[in-house]
Amino acid sequence: MALLFASLPAASKLFLGTWGFEGAGEIAFFCLILGTYLHLLARPDFRAVPDDAAILDQAIQLAAAGQPDQSIALLTEAIRTAPRLWQAFQYRGQLYLSRPNSVDAALSDFNEAIRLAPHEAHLYVLRGHARTLLGDEASAQSDYAAAAALGGPDDLAAREGPG
Repeated sequence: MALLFASLPAASKLFLGTWGFEGAGEIAFFCLILGTYLHLLARPDFRAVPDDAAILDQAIQLAAAGQPDQSIALLTEAIRTAPRLWQAFQYRGQLYLSRPNSVDAALSDFNEAIRLAPHEAHLYVLRGHARTLLGDEASAQSDYAAAAALGGPDDLAAREGPG
């Protein structure tokens, strides 16, 4: 279709000596773009990029179904593809907290989540909990104080510490 419309002005110039069909170039370009889009859409391997919320929801469902390893793998992939998604760092850190030998990894994830979203009070509470598990009570208290200073729904939890 695009080739047909594109050929009309050329055929008119060749046979009639003038560019007889105004707008044929624009119509040809539109048909080319539309044809390319429809061709890509029809391909079986064409996949829409999953949205971040759907990935996080799937990871939460995997963790709730007792598949934390798959959930961590999915969150790691989400972080690779969207490194500014602080919620993925938060959720992965929470999963790491449930493992006795992964508290350092949890702390690292919470640090990154706080770097990306420094105004989220609950991240400081989570990092404070990780620091408490690591025996760094002074830093944990500092995190709880930072969470309390930010206020929000975690204000009470920040004042009381992990319980």
